[in-house]
Amino acid sequence: MNTLLSRLPALPDLRLPRGRRARMLRRCLAAALFLAGLLVLFLPPSARGAPATSTVVSARDLPSGSVLHAADVRTVALPDNLRPSGALAATDAAVGRLLSGAARAGEPLTDVRLLGNNLPVTGEPGAVTVAVRLADAAVAELLRPGQRVDVVAGADTTNSASVLARGASVVTVRRPDDTGNRALGPPQKGPLVLLALPTQVATQVAASSLERPVTVTLR
Repeated sequence: MNTLLSRLPALPDLRLPRGRRARMLRRCLAAALFLAGLLVLFLPPSARGAPATSTVVSARDLPSGSVLHAADVRTVALPDNLRPSGALAATDAAVGRLLSGAARAGEPLTDVRLLGNNLPVTGEPGAVTVAVRLADAAVAELLRPGQRVDVVAGADTTNSASVLARGASVVTVRRPDDTGNRALGPPQKGPLVLLALPTQVATQVAASSLERPVTVTLR
């Protein structure tokens, strides 16, 4: 046996000098840590061991006043420490409701961003949303989604001031610079206010707002 081993060719010395060996070990360790970091980065929070909850986010950029459809929202798993308070957990809770302000794609949707189901615009029969421009832009600064207002038409040469509708629900307020179309020309005067009203009343309000200045009184 010893004779056979003695006949084998001598193996090359694979030992590296101490300095080179240490540098190589450090490089291998750094590469392994880098790959592990990439793996953790692309894993979902649940796979990383962090507590995560299903959260509804916007699937695309959405303008203020949008009625949400199934294609407008999706769910993602967000870590609980990053999940905003009041965030929705299921898309069914968002579909059919109105967005009170513009939302970017991927933005979590919370209960305060969507108008409550008590508003007639969310699907109650006989109710629609009407858009009117307020004569006094300062009044729009006081309005909030869900607030109740009375719609008043100003006096003109043939008509005196009159109440067009009572108890309208404010859906949202869109100011001229909210539209994102300033490059197409100067914005129209006055903020655009969306109001939820019964169909017959909404028709009257829409027609009157084209001919007479309109404002609202707060309840």
